[in-house]
Amino acid sequence: MLRQRATGALILVPPLLIALVLGGFWIVLVVGIAAALAAREIFSLLTMAGYSSLPWFGMAFTVALILDAAAAPSLDPNGNLLIAIGAILAAIGSFLRRDPRVGLPTWFTTVFGALYASFLGFVLRLGAEAPPIPAGSPLGFATPEQGWILLLLLAVWSYDTGAYFVGKRFGKRKFLSHISPSKTYAGLIGGIVATTVVVALLLAGLGQSPIGAIILGPLTALAAQAGDLAESMLKRAAGAKDSSNLIPGHGGILDRVDSFLFAAPVVLLYVVAAYR
Repeated sequence: MLRQRATGALILVPPLLIALVLGGFWIVLVVGIAAALAAREIFSLLTMAGYSSLPWFGMAFTVALILDAAAAPSLDPNGNLLIAIGAILAAIGSFLRRDPRVGLPTWFTTVFGALYASFLGFVLRLGAEAPPIPAGSPLGFATPEQGWILLLLLAVWSYDTGAYFVGKRFGKRKFLSHISPSKTYAGLIGGIVATTVVVALLLAGLGQSPIGAIILGPLTALAAQAGDLAESMLKRAAGAKDSSNLIPGHGGILDRVDSFLFAAPVVLLYVVAAYR
């Protein structure tokens, strides 16, 4: 797992870090492209699992939700209006299925797939809601957007690393093996500890109390693990090893961002609860 994610990181990290340094539009562009590609893979997996959908509309719906996240809070801060409009249009598109027993799941699946992929937009909402970095902080040279997105990135990557090494060394008891046979309780604990330590260091770097890592670290770690398991469940239902072959031998975009889909909303929730 670690080798696969590390190779994927070598491909994805450079443009991501460049976008993070440039900020603003470039972060939106990278997140938007990643979300659109992830949506494409989600709808492909859903089709393989036997669920009819409107994939091209679903991808457009995903991109619209990402753009709405980029425009928040000036446009539709909660995305509720856009979600309603998208769900209505998906329902209208499903009317073209002659069998209502196909049309109904087509509607549900299209909305689900678009919303699932659009969770990546919470990376942008996190940047918009990030609290100021006090002057004199170790990461004071960064903007709040850059600093808090960096915290999210390093937190998720540290979970993967900690879970892999501890699980490989000490992992015996499996959990949720019907979804992912490689997950162990030892790996879970190792990942939580690694994430908590990294989050504490990043919070200190951002001029915040590292004590907050006691809450944010485990929550982010568990969310990252849940995101990975959610994608594993989708792939297992589809009978697929990877979300696509976009990165030859190392899977697709969804395989690289699955943890962030769940972790980003959790970090945003912490920021809103702790600093607003």
